[in-house]
Amino acid sequence: MKHNLYPFKFTPILKEKIWGGQKLKTVLNKESKLPNIGESWELSNVEGDVSIVANGKLKGTSLTELLEQFGSELLGEKNYKVFGNNFPLLIKFIDAKEDLSIQLHPNDELAKARHNSFGKTEMWYVMQADDDANLIVGFNQKISQHSYLDHLKQNTLVDILNFEKVSEGDTYFIEVGRVHAIGAGVLLAEIQQKSDITYRVYDWDRVDDQGNSRDLHKDLALDAIDFNMADDFRVDYNKQINTANLMVECNYFNTSFIPLKGKIEKYNDKDSFLIYMCVDGEVQFNVGSEITVLNKGETLLMPAGLNTFSLSSENAKLLEVFV
Repeated sequence: MKHNLYPFKFTPILKEKIWGGQKLKTVLNKESKLPNIGESWELSNVEGDVSIVANGKLKGTSLTELLEQFGSELLGEKNYKVFGNNFPLLIKFIDAKEDLSIQLHPNDELAKARHNSFGKTEMWYVMQADDDANLIVGFNQKISQHSYLDHLKQNTLVDILNFEKVSEGDTYFIEVGRVHAIGAGVLLAEIQQKSDITYRVYDWDRVDDQGNSRDLHKDLALDAIDFNMADDFRVDYNKQINTANLMVECNYFNTSFIPLKGKIEKYNDKDSFLIYMCVDGEVQFNVGSEITVLNKGETLLMPAGLNTFSLSSENAKLLEVFV
């Protein structure tokens, strides 16, 4: 095994949210006594929420320590030159029992200037959705800043938002500046830049059990909203068995969908780590004599230095991510 490297699994960082539910426990088998779990941070190098290795001889090691120890062997040469010991992505599973706030994220320039952070380009893959569950992505009409502000003032923002009814497998690419929200009843996988910067513009007038409403960021959001947004919200992709079917290709990440039945040999020539999110079934990864099993709702980090391995499953669905 190259310098002690092997496929890494991490302990989920579970986040209680006012809108969270129980599916991360009941559907994805996350262990927690929290009543409203909204997010499971699967792979994070965000300050204060750094992932810890859950398997193998480096169990208990933080992602930060892995980066310091292995550098380009973990990230890939090119990525290491760009990001150094700064893992560029944040990987999550999200369960919305209630609607999330109407929100958007700033681009790299704004986020750097205001928060010394990356921007937040992201994508969603719907794993399960209750009947009539929906997502909000963008506006349902051409909108000017003036008209947007008018709707905000009149509390009629919902009238101009684009609601999309969703089911398993639906995928959305959320560019910076795009107004969006996950609707009640949706369980999804989220892949995003490493950033925790969100501008909330409307939160359904709800309050917490102390009667307090959450902070809104209407002024900050105004500079960040892209009103010229195209309406290509939904991602179309192939579902060819035992193939990495490209879903999203952008400057920040590439994601493919792999429906797996049987065994495939992989050779990673991308000069990048690979992330595997198991969105259905169970998968066995073989690296040399090392076997790692990935169950539905689990995430695995394959270091760039481990470029030859195999995946096998009777029937599973994976998201494969690299930079």
